[in-house]
Amino acid sequence: MLFISLPELENAINFWRNKSPSVGDSLILSKEASALAKPYAILILQGAQRISVDNLDPNELDAWNRYLQESFNRKG
Repeated sequence: MLFISLPELENAINFWRNKSPSVGDSLILSKEASALAKPYAILILQGAQRISVDNLDPNELDAWNRYLQESFNRKG
């Protein structure tokens, strides 16, 4: 079973926020940052340090996997 730590999830949210910053008065998050905000909030509320990737819904998992891929490509 694979896990995502709280700092890793926070890094992924910040990655998407930097890639697609909120604009205007609405300050709406990108769909990727928004998708990852839910598991992040769950970790905070539960006082947990990690979440299993098995607990992510398809949109959350897609945002996470795309973050990993784009991060790898930038370092590559």
